[in-house]
Amino acid sequence: MSGAVIEVADLVVRYGTATALDRVALTVGAGEMVALIGPNGAGKTSLVNAVLGLLRPASGRVRLSGRAGLVPEGRQMFDDLTVEDNLALGAWRRRGRGARDTAPVYRALPRLAELRGRRAGTLSGGEQQMVAFGRALMAAPDVVVVDELSLGLAPLVTADLAGHLRALNAERGVAVLLIEQNARLALDLCGRGYVLEAGRIRAEGTAAELAAGPAVLDAYLGGRAGGTEGSGS
Repeated sequence: MSGAVIEVADLVVRYGTATALDRVALTVGAGEMVALIGPNGAGKTSLVNAVLGLLRPASGRVRLSGRAGLVPEGRQMFDDLTVEDNLALGAWRRRGRGARDTAPVYRALPRLAELRGRRAGTLSGGEQQMVAFGRALMAAPDVVVVDELSLGLAPLVTADLAGHLRALNAERGVAVLLIEQNARLALDLCGRGYVLEAGRIRAEGTAAELAAGPAVLDAYLGGRAGGTEGSGS
């Protein structure tokens, strides 16, 4: 894909004799929001780690153009540090004057300004996820990889965070790769997506195509009207 910020081709990841990803191909274009849907154990986090260079694939190709920011699964706060200090850690790879200036993050996420002196370990799950967003923004990213946005959060909190993610994309042009078990949320947010199951891409297409197709409709969205209920998410 021309102008892709993430390009994955024929990616194979193994842990010993177990294959976590089998010939996976995926792209995220500049300024695009793309969903990666799949159940626990599908290989989603292995794909994230390969894209970010945190593990070496057995074969295949991964190309990342520009800077990436990560909102990790489980948020991964430094509990004893303040919100301000957690944010600053997101800029550890950047150099130059103003690289650790948190003011732009507070403008984008005003709630964090109220929490800046609080220790991260005292925050709610939704507040911690917002800190994780802000920390990713400190990398001045071209693409943000969000690993399980909704994990452990109430629907209203998730909806608020999804709004911030949509605004980040619309106002700053930052591309997004959203890794989610919640297919409805992912397809509402993203224009295009992939379904990853047992280490393989089982379906891909526009959000509308995936939402109407059996790979997502039956397994993740409760089944077709009058048909058999799916397993849910």
